[in-house]
Amino acid sequence: MELYDTEEEQVEALKRWWKENSTSTIVGIVMGIVIILGWNYWQDHKKAQAAQASATYAQLLKALDDNKNDSADKLAGRIQEQFKSTEYAEFSGLLQAKLKAQQGDFASAKQILTTIAAGSNKQLGNIARIRLVRLMLATGEYEQGLQVINQVDAKEAASYAANYDELVGDLYVALDRLDEARTSYQNALRNGQPSPLLQFKIDDLTAQEKQEPQK
Repeated sequence: MELYDTEEEQVEALKRWWKENSTSTIVGIVMGIVIILGWNYWQDHKKAQAAQASATYAQLLKALDDNKNDSADKLAGRIQEQFKSTEYAEFSGLLQAKLKAQQGDFASAKQILTTIAAGSNKQLGNIARIRLVRLMLATGEYEQGLQVINQVDAKEAASYAANYDELVGDLYVALDRLDEARTSYQNALRNGQPSPLLQFKIDDLTAQEKQEPQK
């Protein structure tokens, strides 16, 4: 570090430093201000988006309670279009898919559920995928349903293992592959909580097999 004997030398040194570094210093200060302001703006924008999405979602729920399905459908579409970055987009998508299925528009329901299943929210993705496969089961797309489940990441879907196993069992029953169906149901029973319905499905398979020789 240089030592200066007089104030004049110190002033001259400061002038030289400023001449050499003023541009980069000013740019650095401006950039710092821009980053801070930009960050604050982005946070405020996210909060405003979440608040608007929440309010619109509340309107959607009210429309469903009032059986105003057309209004509910439009509100769900608006949320998914205008508030894509919020979880309300996926929540509204699940409700819209259910509405479409109830109206018999299975193609639209499947498309919505497929989109959610491929999204970044793994929990909602698994819920959407399970509902998608149930729709496939209802519309006779048994092999396609099995393919969807086969593509599931076991680690990411660990907490839904029992649900998937039971669905696989249902698909195998529909395909008349009863031995495989029983194995899947038993896996579901091991992986999840005891279910009277699941036990009934296993018992029903046993009853069917006992009747087979009599046919």
